[in-house]
Amino acid sequence: MLLAIVVSGLIGYDREHKNRPAGIKTHILVCVGACILALVQKEIGYNALNTAQAYPKLAGVVRADDARLIAQVVSGIGFLGAGTIIVQRQAIRGLTTAASIWAVACLGIAVGMGDYVIAISGTVVVFGVLVFIQKIIRVHAYKKLEIQYKHKLETKEFIQQYFDEHKIEVTDVNFSVTQNEDSTVYTNIYEIEIPRELSYADIIEDISLNKNIMHIQTVSV
Repeated sequence: MLLAIVVSGLIGYDREHKNRPAGIKTHILVCVGACILALVQKEIGYNALNTAQAYPKLAGVVRADDARLIAQVVSGIGFLGAGTIIVQRQAIRGLTTAASIWAVACLGIAVGMGDYVIAISGTVVVFGVLVFIQKIIRVHAYKKLEIQYKHKLETKEFIQQYFDEHKIEVTDVNFSVTQNEDSTVYTNIYEIEIPRELSYADIIEDISLNKNIMHIQTVSV
């Protein structure tokens, strides 16, 4: 039980440190709960075995499914993981946390079943993925940004300067012009590559502060 607390607390600390929906307490509770069910499953198996040995005539009747309870952990943990997933501004957040909750449940099962080597090595792998994988493998996210603005030259210069300052690479851009009665509205759809550490919400907020920006939104790629 103590090992279950340690391995799940380590993973939960990383999630809480990064201000994710599920932190230390959630991960520990999930792992300990899975560990308890695994221990109960083992106890049921031992009792069935002892009964069969004590009463040989009942050997064909007394049975215990070694995977029945722990299988419910793996399938039932999905509702908790789903609660950490948030869809915001056409972006999905919380998938990694949902996966980490599922992973600590599996670690709890490993601990409860007595597979300590698997539990410890699994913890090292999961923690390594959460903490170090982004530092080793850097992946850039492609987004499309639709911007409607007025005063073409001044605003385009502002947008380009913002992209340059924040190392945002424009891979493609589409232009269109709408002529209203009192003004001309320019619409640019940029396909951009943003650094991993840059928040897409911050980009929208920063650009929208310009007085010439009339509308800005994300577009599904």
